[in-house]
Amino acid sequence: MSRILLLTVLVAAAAVGPSAAQTPPNDEPGGDGMTRRIEVYSVELGQTVTVNAVELSDAEWREKLTEQQYQIARRHGTERAFTGALLDNHDQGVYRCAACGNDLFLSTTKYDSGSGWPSFAAPVDLANVDTEVDRSLGMVRVEVRCSRCGAHLGHVFEDGPRPTGQRFCINSASLAFTPMTIDGAAAATGGDAAPESTPADRERTFLNL
Repeated sequence: MSRILLLTVLVAAAAVGPSAAQTPPNDEPGGDGMTRRIEVYSVELGQTVTVNAVELSDAEWREKLTEQQYQIARRHGTERAFTGALLDNHDQGVYRCAACGNDLFLSTTKYDSGSGWPSFAAPVDLANVDTEVDRSLGMVRVEVRCSRCGAHLGHVFEDGPRPTGQRFCINSASLAFTPMTIDGAAAATGGDAAPESTPADRERTFLNL
């Protein structure tokens, strides 16, 4: 009788064990079942907020973006100079990532650099953009990306106006403009945008050295 009972228990354990130990399917980006969370500055709220990073498949980005947006934001393309829809925009507001809506630049930091692309002296906050050395096309430049979704925005150069000395040269196709009244505090710096600094300080800041 005891052998029959033991055999029954072993059979039941074999049937239940694998399913109980099985890891649930991972449908979330990041590989661990958890959506990656990051901190960015919200111009509308005037403070740092925690948001979900936006991580989509290539097919999902193709469906979400226009062809031009996809080629620039996801394939690191560049729109032709003096053709961008936001180049001559002088309205007050916030320039957001066209791919995910992350706040990127204030209209108060936009200026005419003569380069043919929208140019900004600083991002709304250093947390809202990422930078990476770009050695494509036989040059060494600093690429600017959206910190929330990784979209290619453009490049940053060391020939901008004071006090930052930075020129964020950005593709219009990577931006979405939202009209908004910018108050004095936001107009001055946004969030934690870089204050006046030396070229060496700025290089360390934007390359995360």
